[in-house]
Amino acid sequence: MNDKNSPQRIKLHDVQLDADYVHWLSEIKARYRKAQIKAKVHVCAEQLLFNWELGRDLVQKKAEERWGSGVVEQVSLDLQAAFPESKGFSVTNLYYMKQWYQFYTSEPGKLPQVVGELQSPERQIGVRFPQVEEELFNQKVSRVRRKTNEDVPFPNMFALVPWGHHREIISKCKSIDEALFYISHTISRGWSRNVLMNCIKSDLYHTEGKAITNFAVQLPSPQSDLAQAITKDTYDFGFLTLEDGYQEGALEMELERQLTRFLLELGTGFAYMGHQQQIIVAGKTRKLDMLFFHIPLNCYVVVELKVVPFQPEFAGKLNFYVSAVDDLIRTPAQNPTIGLLICADKDETEVRYAFRGVHTPIGVASYDNIQIKKIQDHLPSVEELKQRIRLLEEQLRKTETNPT
Repeated sequence: MNDKNSPQRIKLHDVQLDADYVHWLSEIKARYRKAQIKAKVHVCAEQLLFNWELGRDLVQKKAEERWGSGVVEQVSLDLQAAFPESKGFSVTNLYYMKQWYQFYTSEPGKLPQVVGELQSPERQIGVRFPQVEEELFNQKVSRVRRKTNEDVPFPNMFALVPWGHHREIISKCKSIDEALFYISHTISRGWSRNVLMNCIKSDLYHTEGKAITNFAVQLPSPQSDLAQAITKDTYDFGFLTLEDGYQEGALEMELERQLTRFLLELGTGFAYMGHQQQIIVAGKTRKLDMLFFHIPLNCYVVVELKVVPFQPEFAGKLNFYVSAVDDLIRTPAQNPTIGLLICADKDETEVRYAFRGVHTPIGVASYDNIQIKKIQDHLPSVEELKQRIRLLEEQLRKTETNPT
């Protein structure tokens, strides 16, 4: 092509770039990114809808009663033969599809009701569902409802959770409420499959938001609700290994060393500000065990650690630290500081009495599952001892063979 105006002949200095061009290019990039997201969601959504419908067919057609106990295996073979490039037609996967549909239809009328509650403003504290699935699924949901004449259509929110996550959830959850709890958190917090598995293992459904607090009294709504929601009754410190009889300093240092795991256990939104943070009150230096900032709440969170069960005086000390951070560190644009005491154990009655007269928002939780090093851990293994003996014997033979 010899046209002097062809793209190949245009040089960079022939282009006049201005603010309008930059703005236009930005719009193009944004549209393309949105198209990429929609395409990815669309592909995943179509696959999940297919899985839901196949699971529904296996249940509603009573396939095993109608065609024999090996019909699932036969369907798997036929689909793999028809679509050899696809990897989702194993026998195990087909049984998961059937289990998926059975799980959510085990309580008639339950799924649409709970999904509606999860997506209502009252239950959406800090949880936002992307709106892109509405464009993709409104029509599909109606189609599924017309085809099946049932009241359990494919829920929109399911499309935003990968199939592997769904398999873990239905395998380990005992109720629809619990399963939908993990689905909504996976969507809002962007959980990977490993994070989801760890949260299910630590029973987050029953522990999240369950710390004993005075937030409802000391904080305005909805801040008090969100503050309560980010707490746990018991924090799982199973990722820590400490010496028997460990002290608070050792616990604190190990938590800092395993900070990524600790932040995952605390939940989303926490930013680590440091440990042994110094504040000066009345000319005396005080040190906070650990200081965090919670971004959605827009407030500091003082975390105090105790390796013994809760004592009433702990609440007074935490109240002191929270008040000091409020006066010395917090800015006027930030919300009141929150205190969280994590101790070895607690009695609710004692905690409630200790809260009386405390005017700062504080909560008390416990921790468990720390791995304790045993004396055997410090001793060499049998194999290591045998290896050392062999080395000593070799050194003795060399000495006898080559005496100096």
